[in-house]
Amino acid sequence: MNMFGQTRRRLTMFYSLMMFFFLLLLVFGMHESMEWSITSEQEREVLDTTEDVLNEEIILLQRHGSLEDDSEDYKASNGNLYFYAFDNHGKLINYSRAVPVLEPLILEAIQKWNVPDNQIMEFTNTHNFKYEYKVLMAAKPIVIDGENRGMVYVGKDVASVYNGLRKATLILGLLSLLAFIVANFAGHIMAGKAIIPLKEAYERQRQFAADASHELRTPLSVVMASVDVLGNDASIASPFLQQVIVDMRDEVKKMTKLVSDLLLVARSENQTFKLVTEKFDLIEAIHEIVRKMQPLADEKHINLFFVKQESVIIRADIQRIKQLLIILIDNALKYTPGNGVVTVKVDGEFEKNKIRIMVRDTGIGISLTDQHKVFDRFYRVDRARSRDSGGNGLGLAIARDIVNLHDGELYIESKIGEGAAFIVELKK
Repeated sequence: MNMFGQTRRRLTMFYSLMMFFFLLLLVFGMHESMEWSITSEQEREVLDTTEDVLNEEIILLQRHGSLEDDSEDYKASNGNLYFYAFDNHGKLINYSRAVPVLEPLILEAIQKWNVPDNQIMEFTNTHNFKYEYKVLMAAKPIVIDGENRGMVYVGKDVASVYNGLRKATLILGLLSLLAFIVANFAGHIMAGKAIIPLKEAYERQRQFAADASHELRTPLSVVMASVDVLGNDASIASPFLQQVIVDMRDEVKKMTKLVSDLLLVARSENQTFKLVTEKFDLIEAIHEIVRKMQPLADEKHINLFFVKQESVIIRADIQRIKQLLIILIDNALKYTPGNGVVTVKVDGEFEKNKIRIMVRDTGIGISLTDQHKVFDRFYRVDRARSRDSGGNGLGLAIARDIVNLHDGELYIESKIGEGAAFIVELKK
């Protein structure tokens, strides 16, 4: 059934969204935690290396020459670590060089250095580089025998570590995507299994309604015929008995309508109901229904108005479209007070291959909460008024089924106290 198919899709969507946000949070959390862990370890290594360099006082103060005189593309012996030591006059006294392509950036950062001791400066630069470079640097004063002899700057290129982290995150993301696809498929299967008991129970209920409705039609016809015979019996002169007969006829009519509606709903749900489509003039059909509903509108002193226009030819089941119009107009008349207005309008140019039918009233309106429920079976916004007017809560449910059978849409535009508009969109 379409209803259970929609429920299954909604459950699958709900499970999928939960899984998506869970995996997204997992990947994000893992990336952030690993990045924090790696960063803290790299910063600690830079600070420890700074202390190790300062402990080598004699070696540190031995002049190593200038960078211009050193033609060796020297790399630090400890991986990507490097250091540069300057005296108080800014003269380079020793160094363990970084890679040549990165050295200008490091020297520029040293010239602009304003970071407190024991704190790490981080900078990233991809300008004019084929690869991204991410550098962590720290600086400490060179103090020997209580005398400040200069500054040493220690740094490390950690780009490879973070590139590895990004690749790990990418792999984790791809695995999460695969897990999401599998979970989505599994969720769809589990949702289908979860609604099997509901579907079976609903099918039994639907079959009972169909069987009961079918079996009740004959007894109700017999009762109606008997009431008609009694109503035509001239020997019944008592006003009380005549009123009883009239009341019986009204109740049997209500029961007959309810049984017919239940049978129609059961057939539409079982997909045994077949449309008999043909081309016809929608404007002419609406004009006929409005003319038939006019006495009911006059009885309630309601102005039933149809905005006439040129012919609109559609292919549909004319009898079901007429039934749809009767339901919508009757519903509008029920909930519109005296001296109100009910307007029926057709927009044949709504879209290239669609038409729009609108039934608008100036009644009590429908709250946003009730708008999602009015198409449910046996649901009535104003139960007292519906009971007085003979409503059974199936009309709009049948209207929705008729529209669905035509692959159309039925929705509401309404505000409390400002009336309601039921809008039908159908294919031409």
